Amino acid sequence: MLVARMNRSPCGYFNDPDAPVTSSPAEMQRYLSKVSGPLLDRIDIHIEVTPVPFEKLSEDRKGESSVDIRKRVTAAGEKQTKRFEDLENVHYNAQMNTKQIRKFCRLDETSKALLKNAMEHLNLSAGAYDRILKVARTIADLANEKDLNGNHISEAIQYCSLNREG
Repeated sequence: MLVARMNRSPCGYFNDPDAPVTSSPAEMQRYLSKVSGPLLDRIDIHIEVTPVPFEKLSEDRKGESSVDIRKRVTAAGEKQTKRFEDLENVHYNAQMNTKQIRKFCRLDETSKALLKNAMEHLNLSAGAYDRILKVARTIADLANEKDLNGNHISEAIQYCSLNREG
């Protein structure tokens, strides 16, 4: 497992509404192009994080507890292990090959159209297609849902933000 972080612009304030824009779009594109597309293409999940204001950090809002999150993740992992128990060397969604993706990540027509639209309009690679389906399958597992739907596909597409050209 690889966890990495990078700035999306030379100034480090990409997409920060409160920071002054100090880099032109061309400079930001040149900066991003230093990381190779094929390398980014091998990272399944990319999340763009915007700065969190102090007021949000210091509020008394309760989110889902770590214990509850751990339970959901453990249950999703067990579900995947059971799904692949008859397969050799496949224990989790990330390990599926193309044939297994077709079997375990079936899409309804609406979800297919959504994914097709994303592929065409976001200039996603062929590799991104399989990754989106694997991530969507995992999202469905975390939600304890048997079938993939448009919400799972939409969320998975969002995690491919660095795979987009331009």
